[in-house]
Order: sequence, then structure tokens, then C-alpha cells
Amino acid sequence: MSRSRDLILARVRAALAGVPDVEIPRAYRGPSETPPETPSATPSETQGEIRLFEERLRDYRAVVHVVAEAAVPERVARSLAERGARRVAVPGGFPAAWPAAARAELVADEPPLTAADLDALDGVLTTCAVAVADTGTIVLDAGPGQGRRALSLVPDYHLCVVRAGQIVAGVPDAVARLDPVRPLTWISGPSATSDIELNRVEGVHGPRTLEVLIVT
Repeated sequence: MSRSRDLILARVRAALAGVPDVEIPRAYRGPSETPPETPSATPSETQGEIRLFEERLRDYRAVVHVVAEAAVPERVARSLAERGARRVAVPGGFPAAWPAAARAELVADEPPLTAADLDALDGVLTTCAVAVADTGTIVLDAGPGQGRRALSLVPDYHLCVVRAGQIVAGVPDAVARLDPVRPLTWISGPSATSDIELNRVEGVHGPRTLEVLIVT
């Protein structure tokens, strides 16, 4: 095996002998940079990112509500009631005031729930680490209010609360905010896939329904 490898590499080196080095362009878009076709940032940029994030989420068939901070408890309770959710998982660190008005049973993940326990729940409530306006993506990193990855993958319904300040313009901005050693889960709409005939199937490898509250 080693001799074959050496022979192949020797042939590659011989074929490349005398070929001049080619400079590889690496002018990638970085965090907080604006694409060339986009005007410079304006005071309304944040509102623009919120609107774009909302639009992208709806494109993914997610349910979206834009609410004020004071309206979060009522909206959480209403969303769970409309969903008919009676038992939902709530990870440690999720703000206690937000689900306080809900009539559903709030199930803690301590000790960790089994896969069967999670599958028997009606849904899960989480916060997020960051959200991307350009792609409509929510990123969880197992921080406070987010829990371990299984919590947002096994239940069929995921209600995620995103603060406006967590929404960034693009993926480079999100990556700059995230810790690469943490377990990152990137969520772009409800779980969905399609077969060779493009028949869409939802809920195969994650929640069938994603509902997002954007807190302004």
C-alpha cells in the first residue's frame, strides 16, 4: 500500500514539474461586511434584517410571529394552545417568565430524557445562540435555554424564541459569534426531504413544525 502511494505521488509531482504557481483568490466575504451589490449600512439595517429573516422563515414554511418582549408569555401560551401541546420540554436556562402563562406541562430534561420520552412529548421550547437573516437559519449551541441537540431533533414541534439582537446579516457574521468547539445545530425551517420524484416529506430527521417568535 505504501509503495503504491509513493508511486502515485511521484507521478503527480512529475506531471506538475515546471508548472508555475497560481495565486488562489481568497477575498472571501467576512463578518460585518456588506456584499458589493448592497448599499452601506443604514440606521434601518436591523429592521431590514428582521424582515428578511421573517421572510426566509416563511419561505421554509415555518410559523413566525414578531412580538414585543412583554407579549412573549401570552404568545407562547397561545401558540402551545393552538398546537394542542399538553407536555413540552423546556431546557435549563429558558426564561421562566416566558412559559408561565402556558397551561401545558413543562418537562425538564433533568435527568436526561430518553429518546422514547422525547418522542412522547408534544414539543419543545428553546432559545437560540444566533440567527441568520440571509438564510433564515437558527443556530443552537447547547447554551442556556437551548439544551442538548436531541431536544430540538426528536419532538415533532419546536417553538424557538429569537431576540432581535441575535439576528445577524449573513453566515460569516454568525460564525464570528459562535464557538466552534460547541455542538452547533443549524436549523433552516422544519425538517424536510424529498425523494427522486421530488415528493416532499416533513418530519423525517427533525421537527415537522417549526414556530419562531422574534422578540423586538
